[in-house]
Amino acid sequence: MSVNILQYESDVWRTADLLIGAGIKQSDFPKFMMPYFALIMVESRLIRYSKELEREIDKKDDIEGFIEEFQDLGLGYNEYVIRHGKTLKDICKNDKTFDVDFHAYLRAFDAETRYLLGVDKGTEEEKFLDISGISGLLKKKRILFDSIKAWSEVDLVPFNNSEITTLEEHIKRKWADISAETAGEQYTPDDIIYLISEIIANKIKDDGTFLTIYDPTCGGGNLLFGVEDKIKERFDRPTKTYGEDWSDSLYALAKIESRFRTDSEIKYGNTLTNISFIEKKFDIVVANPPYGVDWKGYQKDIKNDTTERFIDKPSISDGQFLFTQHILYQLADTGLAVVVHNGSTLFSGDAGSGESNIRKHFFDNDYVEAIIQMPTDEFFNTGIYTYLWVFNKNKSTDRKDKVILINGSSLFKPLKKSRGKKRKEMVQENRDAITKALEDFKDNDFSKVYDKWHFYFNKQGIVLTNIDENGLSFEKQLPVKVTIDGEEVRAKSLKLKPISITQQTEESNIELKSFEIEKYDKDKFTSLLHFFETEIKPTIAELDYKEANLVVTEAKGISYTYNQDKETIIKITKDKNGTLSEVEMGCGKIVVKAAYKKATKTKEAFIAITAELTPDYQKDYEIIPYNLIEQENQQVIADFMAKYITKPFEYGDNIIGVEINFNKEFYQPEQLRSVEDITTDLSDLEKELANLEKELGL
Repeated sequence: MSVNILQYESDVWRTADLLIGAGIKQSDFPKFMMPYFALIMVESRLIRYSKELEREIDKKDDIEGFIEEFQDLGLGYNEYVIRHGKTLKDICKNDKTFDVDFHAYLRAFDAETRYLLGVDKGTEEEKFLDISGISGLLKKKRILFDSIKAWSEVDLVPFNNSEITTLEEHIKRKWADISAETAGEQYTPDDIIYLISEIIANKIKDDGTFLTIYDPTCGGGNLLFGVEDKIKERFDRPTKTYGEDWSDSLYALAKIESRFRTDSEIKYGNTLTNISFIEKKFDIVVANPPYGVDWKGYQKDIKNDTTERFIDKPSISDGQFLFTQHILYQLADTGLAVVVHNGSTLFSGDAGSGESNIRKHFFDNDYVEAIIQMPTDEFFNTGIYTYLWVFNKNKSTDRKDKVILINGSSLFKPLKKSRGKKRKEMVQENRDAITKALEDFKDNDFSKVYDKWHFYFNKQGIVLTNIDENGLSFEKQLPVKVTIDGEEVRAKSLKLKPISITQQTEESNIELKSFEIEKYDKDKFTSLLHFFETEIKPTIAELDYKEANLVVTEAKGISYTYNQDKETIIKITKDKNGTLSEVEMGCGKIVVKAAYKKATKTKEAFIAITAELTPDYQKDYEIIPYNLIEQENQQVIADFMAKYITKPFEYGDNIIGVEINFNKEFYQPEQLRSVEDITTDLSDLEKELANLEKELGL
């Protein structure tokens, strides 16, 4: 029967012919088709259930009892359809009364269906499918009657819920093909749904127990309901589906679909702020959350969240890791989740960043069982690599603290015709290879098993002491401030008492001789602070001990400058005879500062210019492999430093990060050609060139 219903796919798409004629662009077709497709799905199901109920209750003898019983089914209601047996097709028989009849037909639905269809336009902020607004636009283009008539010819009454769902998924997929901005934005292709379903099916038992399935970004429900259907095909287990989305139209489609399923609950709203099901824990969670989408609009809500879902916050420009943390918070202690991500969640963010801390949390708690790389061009609205994260809170003993990476990038079959950006699909053979690799959990040509610690690394902070060509730092010139238990504690800098500071460059000639300034030109500046901001600060900012001939002179003819070639501070002194001598004092910095000092009770406001000599310290870090055992990890760091760091240094903070790099783990070096082959090819090219020159008479 499912083959027969797919014949209606072409009938549905014929309704778009009128849209083309009215000048509506193809990318807008989903917006103009969704409301009416939902309408015929609802009507067909109401008619079918009404006919089924008529076998139990005589509608003619007890119409009120019949209606009451029907409404108790919770499927929705339409007074035209149920009480009067009047359908969309009936009201299209008379074009003269159509406008009035169609309006009355829409108003005859129950309140929730009207709400989902968007019948009561303007009464709510969210219009969901906005059937009233879309109908108004089609009426202006004078194609409303013909459009509704075309839709009314699509008779879905003979088909059951499963068959109608099959048609719905095909239609939504086609919408995804033509519009990544609407249905395709969260549409997961059938082959990926099959793969996710098969991964889950291989992990759960056919024990007849109740199974809850949740999708926090369910869109139109294709992933959520698709996984449920595949599980039901294989197992005799009662299920209940839960979903949430805040796309008006997609939520409405999922909600309408859910009312005709045995046990399903769909909520409208932003999963990250609405927390509709926060008190529940789910056996199975599947999701294809939006990626590359910022969460700035609800940043305050996330930061003020009190559920303790969010261990850390990812970059404001990409909120997909917020959804993943939410998923793991709501995943039962024995639960399984499969989540679609792009590549950024594998490696974005340095150690200590939100992304790295979130990954570390997942790995620390041993939630990650597998990460599977999908081929490029698998989704309708993006050609990038995508990844399935398989989270398992109930790993078998032999998989504890282990993770398998599966490189499925080459496991695909090219599509004969591209669908949007989707040019590839995983056929059954490809999916079987992946599920078998996950089941076997061992290395093969495209999968590798690792201890989870393999993905940890040390980001070891260090403070380098830069030295001159003689291996000296100015640090040795600093005065000793305090001696504690025989240990010398040196000052951080050597304060100078300048009488002049000069710097000569091709562009400017700076000379400072006042170092406590109280006076300024009142004709040019409104205040001393104005003088400081517009004159002194920019001048000081130009001083550069490395790039220019900067000289700081103290009393008694002592000067300091910097020799860039030798990377050292030079102290220049003049004896009584005027003879100059230079002393190399080690690598360091000449630091000139200016500060505005506010007035006090005893002193007027003034500008202070100071100079000091400091060692040249440089903060840096090294990325070093990680060892789980603390003592051995410290030894790994020490050995690394001894091998690679030649300058004096002190340790800074050490931060543990986590990242996954598929390219590195599955890198295949390019096979280099032999020198003999290259030489032969060059010789052949020379011969060809010589022959060509002869032919051209050169």
